[in-house]
Amino acid sequence: MLVSWNWLKNYVALDMEVSELENRLAMAGLNHEGTESVGDDLAIDLEVTSNRPDCLGHIGVAREISVLWNQALNLPDPQPSANGPSIHDSLKIRIDAPELCSRYIGRIIRGVKIGPSPQWMQDQLTTVFRPLNKDWKPVNNVVDISNYVLMETGQPLHTFDLKELFGNEVVVREANDKEVFQAIDHKLYKLETGMCVVADKESAIALGGVMGGAETEVSDKTTDLLVEAAQFAPLAVRRAARGLNLHSPSSHRFERGVDPERIDWASRRCCELILEIAGGELDQEVIDVGSPAASPEPVVLPLADLKRILGIEIPAEEVERILLALGNDSLQSTSETVTVTPPSWRPDLTRSIDLVEEVARIHGYDQIPEDVGVPMVPSHRTNADRIQSQVRQVMTAAGFDEAITASMVPTDWTSVFTGWTSDAPLLSDTPMLKGADTLRTSLVPSLLEARRINQSLSNPVVELFETAKIYLPGSEALPTEQWTLTVSSGKSFFHLKGLIETLIETLKINDSLQVTPCDAALFTKGQGVQLELAGQTLGFMGDVSAETLKQFSLRSATSLLEVNLQILLEAACLVPQFVETSAYPVITRDLNIILQDAVRWSQLSEVVNQAGGQFLESLQYQETYRDPQRDGEGTKRILFSLTLRSHERTLTGEEADQIRDDVVQAITAQLNGQLLA
Repeated sequence: MLVSWNWLKNYVALDMEVSELENRLAMAGLNHEGTESVGDDLAIDLEVTSNRPDCLGHIGVAREISVLWNQALNLPDPQPSANGPSIHDSLKIRIDAPELCSRYIGRIIRGVKIGPSPQWMQDQLTTVFRPLNKDWKPVNNVVDISNYVLMETGQPLHTFDLKELFGNEVVVREANDKEVFQAIDHKLYKLETGMCVVADKESAIALGGVMGGAETEVSDKTTDLLVEAAQFAPLAVRRAARGLNLHSPSSHRFERGVDPERIDWASRRCCELILEIAGGELDQEVIDVGSPAASPEPVVLPLADLKRILGIEIPAEEVERILLALGNDSLQSTSETVTVTPPSWRPDLTRSIDLVEEVARIHGYDQIPEDVGVPMVPSHRTNADRIQSQVRQVMTAAGFDEAITASMVPTDWTSVFTGWTSDAPLLSDTPMLKGADTLRTSLVPSLLEARRINQSLSNPVVELFETAKIYLPGSEALPTEQWTLTVSSGKSFFHLKGLIETLIETLKINDSLQVTPCDAALFTKGQGVQLELAGQTLGFMGDVSAETLKQFSLRSATSLLEVNLQILLEAACLVPQFVETSAYPVITRDLNIILQDAVRWSQLSEVVNQAGGQFLESLQYQETYRDPQRDGEGTKRILFSLTLRSHERTLTGEEADQIRDDVVQAITAQLNGQLLA
């Protein structure tokens, strides 16, 4: 936001040095970006945060100065004289889209004379516009006045050539899909539903909150004006400006919100200046349609919070003086609290901590000693943060690098894997990236694309993981935001199997991991599984199919794992547990079992763990081998090892053999397996 030094003098005395003003405003929250000489004036560049739209005009900045230096603030009181006919005799205005425009004010001035604006106005406008655009120049008195009031108050205005309106009615409505609109930059734009337009009986004459139309712009032939002041919805203005790549000083302010109580003031101010500079006659009365803004809610400031948060004592009288000087209305003051109603131009003041910040920045952050004691409350990480940390530790220890990819993806990516939902994904009207207009329902395509990019750059090892949210549409208005872990590896299916088992062991989850076949097109047939934990779908894992590898231009085999981290969070034991290490040796037994191909390892491991009893410490898979000639078609040999140990004594060889025999008997009885001699 560029402000003019000479312009500010209209509202507040500037008895300080420029450098002092720059530093004090910066300390109060308006960061100083630079100062530039423009003629005999200074253009001071201030960074205005999005929660302070009141400082997007000279009056807002002057108000800050008046409070910081305890100076009087001098504001004009526009009372334009209306001697013309009633405006209701010649014009009607209605709002058909109150969700896009909550209030619209119209005034008519007849018989103006278009010409150059006064030199003082041109100079001040040049100071704030020329540094941003070296080709900027004044237009005419009426257009310059509307720009002047915009930069004075932060309230955008627009003036229409009244005679160019078709009919005697103005309608604020939603744009039709693909409606063509010619803006005052004389470019054609195709509008979309959800955008707000101001229209006459024939077509749109302005894109609400963004830019006026070429057909009704003020020209040298203009004699009658319709002066518009309105409150357009910030989200609708932001979508229109971004969707059309049509940004303007007006859209910048409407996107952040305008002061609802100063809309009529800005309209009267504009009309008063036009009458003084361009002449003409103002119609009697005003058309003011829409609903008034809700009154701000009172905010209570406990005085003890100042000492607790800032670490210093500030007298109650000084606190009340600061809050009142900032425009708050005092409701009640006691020895313990101050209750105020925030002004209409400060929608960011809703909590007591907001008032603490206001008092601190005006009193001066430099008044708070660096070594002041502030009571601290110990904090701790959330369970989700602890799970995230442990997941990262396991993944990086296993040799994986963390990836961060965008939440918006091309629409065709969402059909690559639909394991979590079969509903249509959510689309965005304003894509973050070109072609990426859909909220992802899986991290899989993003990691496959990251893998392709790394392979194209000849990176020899591409082992990636990502933890992020995916967005699953459902019956509710908002999607389910599922916290998800996805892993992409060039190693085998069994490597990822060991990875998820390690993760479950690290999180001390007692529930056993179950698997069922998954026939998703993403995976090679027969090499994909669905993971279940405690009866809930934990995730999916498998080797990527040749078709998917080709779709993403991948050069080598890839395995994928995707799990719902919320399930792991609910099942994890985050309290450290002590487990005594046995002082006695282990005994191992290797088994080679012939089984039918349909028997899965999960079934075999469940039977072995049940039959092994209390002395079975671990079960390790070794390999799978097939010999149809010796064992018959549809069979396989699975070699695995049993690790046996007691925590109380040394097991004997006979006891180990008995456990092995119990395991073999259980496999034979339940899975029709056969021990290979």
